[in-house]
Amino acid sequence: MIAAVRRALAGAAPLFRKELLRFWKVAFQTIAAPVLTAVLYLLIFGHVLDERVQVFDGVGYTAFLIPGLVMMSVLQNAFANSSSSLVQSKITGNLVFLLVTPLSHWAWFAAYVGAAVVRGLVVGGGVLLVTAWFAPLRLAEPLWVLVFALLGAGMLGTLGLIAGLWADKFDQMAAFQNFLIMPMTFLAGVFYSVHSLPAAWQAVSHLNPFFYMVDGFRRGFFGVSDVSPWLSLCIVAAAFLAVAALALRLLARGYKIRH
Repeated sequence: MIAAVRRALAGAAPLFRKELLRFWKVAFQTIAAPVLTAVLYLLIFGHVLDERVQVFDGVGYTAFLIPGLVMMSVLQNAFANSSSSLVQSKITGNLVFLLVTPLSHWAWFAAYVGAAVVRGLVVGGGVLLVTAWFAPLRLAEPLWVLVFALLGAGMLGTLGLIAGLWADKFDQMAAFQNFLIMPMTFLAGVFYSVHSLPAAWQAVSHLNPFFYMVDGFRRGFFGVSDVSPWLSLCIVAAAFLAVAALALRLLARGYKIRH
């Protein structure tokens, strides 16, 4: 079993390091800029609504907002890392250097998604460190923070891989991100509790798997959430397994990269 796993993942480590170096060399753009964006969101929404909105008992709006912004940053940057890497490789033509290697589809998946998870967590950690100055936070149930951060980053990194395989140019990638990823992220309860919505919109929100990522992640900080963290865990894990199976199937077929 162990030998089979090693054979499947052979060569993944160099590709993983390449993907890490790719975003680290432009850290000002890939890490610092998203952190600044999240801080601006916090300053604007926190300043306007802090005295007017209270979602959970004893939790100010600014404190409520911080975990949502952290998770949003994790998700968006994990997606951006894997998707942009594949699209750039297609457009520049250097994807051929990977295609001539004996890398398995499991190795491709592990390297691209693994690097996406790292970038997502690094950006999310940066957002948390900077925004924690604006409101007191506590880790009521830290295991949920870790679990949902990893699952969320893994799922969006996998979606980025699928989008990168599908897209042939930056316009297509931008459409995927602007019309699917961003709306689902912003409508996931980052800036509000779904309990504040009308019943119809609450039902729509519960169809969005990103909502369960944000809600479960927030549960780790405050010990309260809109739905059970176990329900969120089941839904997010099932969604991740579904998109991972699709990504692995596309990689195994060489979808849009070997033809």
